[in-house]
Amino acid sequence: MTVTAYTVTGMTCGHCASSVSEEVGAIAGVSDVKVDVPTGTVTVTSESPIDESAVKAAVEEAGYTLAGPA
Repeated sequence: MTVTAYTVTGMTCGHCASSVSEEVGAIAGVSDVKVDVPTGTVTVTSESPIDESAVKAAVEEAGYTLAGPA
C-alpha cells in the first residue's frame, strides 16, 4: 500500500473536491482519495506507486492544476 500527497491549485468548494476525487479515483490501482480543499492537499492511497503524470492528467481533466507533491 502506498500513500502519496499532492498539492492541487484552483479548488474552492466541495464540488471541486468531488471532481478531483472522481477523476483521480478512476486511475488503475487507486483505492482511496482524500481531498482537503482549504490546503489543496489530495492524498492518494494505491496498491503500488502511481505515476505522477497519471495523477496530473486526472487533476487537469477535472479542471485543476497539480502543483506537485505536498
